[in-house]
Amino acid sequence: MISFYPGPSRVYAQVPAYVQDAYAQGILSVNHRSTQFVAMAERTVYLLKDRLAIPADYSIFFVSSATECWEIISQSLVKEASFHVYNGAFGEKWFSYAQKLQPRAFGHTFDQEAAADPAQWQVPQAAEIICLTHNETSNATALSLDTLRTVRQQYSDRLIAVDATSSMAGVYLDMALADVWYASVQKCFGLPAGMAVLVCSPAAVQRAQALGEQAHYNSLVAMIAQMQQWQTTHTPN
Repeated sequence: MISFYPGPSRVYAQVPAYVQDAYAQGILSVNHRSTQFVAMAERTVYLLKDRLAIPADYSIFFVSSATECWEIISQSLVKEASFHVYNGAFGEKWFSYAQKLQPRAFGHTFDQEAAADPAQWQVPQAAEIICLTHNETSNATALSLDTLRTVRQQYSDRLIAVDATSSMAGVYLDMALADVWYASVQKCFGLPAGMAVLVCSPAAVQRAQALGEQAHYNSLVAMIAQMQQWQTTHTPN
């Protein structure tokens, strides 16, 4: 049977064996400040960049969920306002969540039967980051790479963030077309829920460091500092 339910996806068949191996080798009990964890994190970042064609100068962080990424972006990358483009429930949820943290978040909707047209967007000057949903989980529509390329060209002075929860690890993504990409692993990665991959360009890292927001355990500045040592701010899944 084929189901188009938005997720989670079916876990990859070898995961139970991998978990058993991890248990047998003691990996599940490894301290996240240990040399063993450092080696594992460095290797994982290398493999993700290799398999997903992530630019070498981009940074990868491990967090709990795509929902947490909404919070990290609003906390650590936005000073004035964000601009959200969406045509479905998940993109709208991101926008609504951002409004709770940044009241000046702006939204633009477009019909799910129509292609996204950046020429119609009225992006406020105050918006420092443009937030897009690559593959809208609620209705299975997707932004083309050509659309992302146009956005990159037209708004080269803004950061661009992309929710790729329903596409990362499933289709080719030109990561250079945006500054922030994120995805929970229970979709195309085929893994158990409880972790998300957050990918940031050098521009996004510089922006976070310039804002210097450090009031939360998941502040991007703190995550950057820890991953320079191949460590996480908290014990990951």
